[in-house]
Amino acid sequence: MTQEDKITEQPSRYDHLEQMPIAELLQHINEEDTLVAEAVQKALPQIEALVEAIEPRMKRGGRLFYVGAGTSGRLGVLDASELPPTFGVPADWVVGIIAGGDEALRCAVEKAEDDAEQGWCDLSAVLLRRSSDSSNDSVIGIAASGTTPYVIGAVSEARKHGLLTGCITSNPHSPLADAVDYPVETIVGPEFVTGSSRMKSGTAQKMVLNMISTTLMIRMGRVEGNRMVKMQLTNAKLVDRGTRMIQETLGIPYDEAERLLLQTGSVDRVLSEP
Repeated sequence: MTQEDKITEQPSRYDHLEQMPIAELLQHINEEDTLVAEAVQKALPQIEALVEAIEPRMKRGGRLFYVGAGTSGRLGVLDASELPPTFGVPADWVVGIIAGGDEALRCAVEKAEDDAEQGWCDLSAVLLRRSSDSSNDSVIGIAASGTTPYVIGAVSEARKHGLLTGCITSNPHSPLADAVDYPVETIVGPEFVTGSSRMKSGTAQKMVLNMISTTLMIRMGRVEGNRMVKMQLTNAKLVDRGTRMIQETLGIPYDEAERLLLQTGSVDRVLSEP
């Protein structure tokens, strides 16, 4: 794939940005952002196919891994890190891996994304932490360009080792999409600042990751009705939310609901007791 083939590297539809007043800059950024939801909507069949393939594997004990570099890697780590407190799942159910390791979450790590072998090295090291059986595990590579060597190397080797593979990219017919079983292509068009894929491409990635992980958590029984009944009680806001869930469901005073919640440790346990 040449530079000219990459939509993510094509020139912005706007020019002379440094001469625009603040209001105009904000307006145009917002105009471009409205295109993201449309691009994700067009990719819904691809997203559905990927989730449908992952679900039975997770129900058999499989894990889900996100692999990315730069913004893409950070978004994967972000999504994975939010699932344990939100849905009360173990930290190893969904794991984010970023080129350059944890240091890359805050600072750019030079050339980390260019190492095609390191992606699989990092992924396989995490795979082996729990057990040697990865037959039900799934890997989603995240790269706006669809050409990041670190990500392509990880998913290519994962596929050879029998893991289910998917990807999220903003370029059609990319090497990354060719390397996986279930590609998701969100074609958002050129970025407002040419090549700055942290903008529309990153927003699309965040939306798709939210859709994938939330749908999987619902299908895995971590939501009842529309409530996160298995959330961890890690702060006062979540304790209050859980207390109100119990109060409304059982029709009891707030203080009694809070006592039951703190005694059992979760909304789910309170509501499931006879």
